[in-house]
Amino acid sequence: MFTPRKFWHPYVSPFDPCKPILVKSYSTPPSLYIQVQPPNLPQFDPHTALCKGTLWPLYYDPYHGPVEGKHPEVER
Repeated sequence: MFTPRKFWHPYVSPFDPCKPILVKSYSTPPSLYIQVQPPNLPQFDPHTALCKGTLWPLYYDPYHGPVEGKHPEVER
């Protein structure tokens, strides 16, 4: 199983004038972890596929930006 969201803890300088960001994250696409597309994958219906941007649920990677709020996997 792959982890689509990666986390790291950047260096925090004691002289930084701004409030530090203690945990940063980035997203990796599911296609990085799938070598060859397996046959007979389940598919979204056409309307859902257009909304999600892919026909196959295996390749779907939701975007968690500032509008959607914090990502649920962020550890504090």
